[in-house]
Amino acid sequence: MSTIAIYSLKGGVGKTTIAVNLAWSAAIQSSRRTLLWDLDPQAASSFLLSPGADQPRRHPHAQSIFVKDGTPDPLIQQTAIPRLDLIAADASLRGLDLLFHEMDKKKRLQKLLSGLRKTYDRILLDCPPGLTETTEQVMRAADLIVVPVIPSPLSERALADVIRHLGGRTDVMPVHSMVDGRRKLHADALARNPDWPVIPTASLIEQVTARRAPIGSFAPRSAGAAAFSQLWQAIERRIAA
Repeated sequence: MSTIAIYSLKGGVGKTTIAVNLAWSAAIQSSRRTLLWDLDPQAASSFLLSPGADQPRRHPHAQSIFVKDGTPDPLIQQTAIPRLDLIAADASLRGLDLLFHEMDKKKRLQKLLSGLRKTYDRILLDCPPGLTETTEQVMRAADLIVVPVIPSPLSERALADVIRHLGGRTDVMPVHSMVDGRRKLHADALARNPDWPVIPTASLIEQVTARRAPIGSFAPRSAGAAAFSQLWQAIERRIAA
């Protein structure tokens, strides 16, 4: 089992769209037993993959996994995508940083993930932005951290902060996200980092949120679908190296 975190210090960089489409690629294209774990209290991945996720829960309980003797198993749900399961987020995760601080268990997430090794081949974590206690848990637990980077100075600066903070502890894969090659700023950024995977700006990719489905499922021959497929193949190669 390998754990891939999709994380950014900044919000609004296409993180959830990447997480959902990579999870689809893992399950469908690579036939991996895949789990997408939504750790972001905004619950965007959950909304896209779970029909009931837009209905407020009477008793939010996503945080209950992390308390003493908690387990992910009761909250794992099947999605409509073969081989892809989901642990949905909810508003209770807003208190997760405080819970981690109070528990003082630095590897709580890592321990929970270890318990899923026999069930899944790939686990993807859709992470909240910022540098928080939750982030620290993710950085200890992940085998690879995929960081979406919009081709702009502020987004590149945020990536540099993440790499500096990690200090080489965990492998990082930057990904140029929401790229418009017609913009000089974007073209210059791609020229500086030609080896980074690229996810373009495209109307079909934007439809992922409207259709609540990965692009590979409704536009498999599109440039956007090809970009996510290539990104997933690059991740698989990175994990295997």
